[in-house]
Amino acid sequence: MHPVLVHDDVGERRPQLMAELTGAELQRWYWLATELAGLARELGVSPSGSKQQLTARLVAVLDGNTPGQPADQPPRRDRGRGRQLTGELNLHSVIPRGQRCSQVLRRFFTAQVGPSFRFDGPMREFVATGAGRTLGEAVEHWHATRGRAPGDIAPQFELNRFLRDWHAAHPDGNRGEAFVAWRLHRSLPVEARPSNERSDGP
Repeated sequence: MHPVLVHDDVGERRPQLMAELTGAELQRWYWLATELAGLARELGVSPSGSKQQLTARLVAVLDGNTPGQPADQPPRRDRGRGRQLTGELNLHSVIPRGQRCSQVLRRFFTAQVGPSFRFDGPMREFVATGAGRTLGEAVEHWHATRGRAPGDIAPQFELNRFLRDWHAAHPDGNRGEAFVAWRLHRSLPVEARPSNERSDGP
């Protein structure tokens, strides 16, 4: 049984977040991370990780797949301190699954690239998803991503990304208009969302 969608004169409404959704329907709509975590707990799925990881996990379960252990998480026995990089590191050190952006890594990267190093979005993403890759590759990634536009926003921060893009498209727009546009944007399915269309509504 699938949830009933409500329609009115403003178009399709977001369905209730429930176990009867399909993975495809889940991905059509904007959900808060807290909403997704609640559904994950209801389905017995781990609510941890990034919003993208959690969404992927829920899509798999809603579509009838039962992953024994999500690919984005290490087995529980490997999640202790023993799986973190420690001691003397070098460019050939391999990033283990579940590695955190630790002070040990911060000191290593600072020694390699200088005092300007920080765990920005690209580097956090590399560490989180870079299991099996080396710290030498991570250093190369740092240098390769220095050309990105200032303030590049990771995909999980949809509101910040939307507001940045909306203000770029509407430099004379005010904060109230931007949030009206945001509420409209997140209330629509993915395929129906306007591209930073300015709203003059209340």
